[in-house]
Amino acid sequence: QVQLVESGGGLVQAGDSLTLSCATSGRVFNSVAVAWFRQAPGKERAFLANTRWGTTYYAAAVKGRFTIARDTEKNTVSLQMSNLNPDDTADYYCAATRPLLRPAAQLTSAQDYDYWGQGTQVTVSS
Repeated sequence: QVQLVESGGGLVQAGDSLTLSCATSGRVFNSVAVAWFRQAPGKERAFLANTRWGTTYYAAAVKGRFTIARDTEKNTVSLQMSNLNPDDTADYYCAATRPLLRPAAQLTSAQDYDYWGQGTQVTVSS
């Protein structure tokens, strides 16, 4: 069983940076993809980035502005977000797959992920 706990959300101003953290426990091997998604009010959950086997993959909408990083010693996966704007306001979720062989670039749907955290809220004021 895999457990995920997000932290680091809050209220920030446009242009600020913020780092979210996902604490992982359980059977989170390198073959498990860990991802960040977000869901804004009235919208579907959207893929942001994932990491597996030391590689990373980003959604086009956040590439260059968000950075995902995995710390295998601390069992955490972070999401560094820069130059935030009000459109980034959402609940942010950490998710993990079972061990898979499919490329990380193919693991961009919420249906690909079996384990989810409870989410952390990010609000960006203008």
